Amino acid sequence: MKSRWGSWLVAGVALVGCAAAMSQTVYRVVGPDGRVTFSDQPPVAAPASGVTAAAPGGGSGAAGAALPYELRQVANRYPVTLYTGPDCVPCGSGRALLNGRGVPFAEKTVTTNDDIAALKRLSGETALPFLTIGGQQLRGYSDAEWGQFLDAAGYPKTSKLPNTYRNAPASPLVAVQTPAPAAPRAADTDAPGVNRSIAAPAPAPAPTGPTRDNPAGIRF
Repeated sequence: MKSRWGSWLVAGVALVGCAAAMSQTVYRVVGPDGRVTFSDQPPVAAPASGVTAAAPGGGSGAAGAALPYELRQVANRYPVTLYTGPDCVPCGSGRALLNGRGVPFAEKTVTTNDDIAALKRLSGETALPFLTIGGQQLRGYSDAEWGQFLDAAGYPKTSKLPNTYRNAPASPLVAVQTPAPAAPRAADTDAPGVNRSIAAPAPAPAPTGPTRDNPAGIRF
């Protein structure tokens, strides 16, 4: 039975390597008309400073580049993402296991109704903690189960992380993108409280020919 379980575990992790990873950020976009949509792609009009990308495994770009070669290869193939909630003791246990084993990971917090709805779409339920290793989903904390799947993915049993490596800070599962305010319409310029500068009327052109007051048409 143990042999069958080990074969299934290794085969399962190998198969999910080709699946789409479930660790991307879900973006909540509020349109100009007030409609709310969800997407795994950042809004096209989003400012560059509002979108951050984590290196494989959840570390910053500099820290991710400093990973040992073997660990970086594993993190690229099977990125690890931990989904946690406030006052969740098992979440803390799962985080401690990953940190103690030296697994680079991204952490997504589930605190708002939008986060909960997005988690349910990802995992099929709202239980926490929720862990993904590549495309493999693990619901609830179990040190034995998590350890077996990390072993099968190729993560080392003891930390190989450089002393200077730090995982990226935890971020909300759903990133809220607020659209820029629409430009005022032409009709709005007459609305009360709108400051308008009134241009002075242009002076009338000076007469160019003889007039009653200037029969000779002399100009200076």
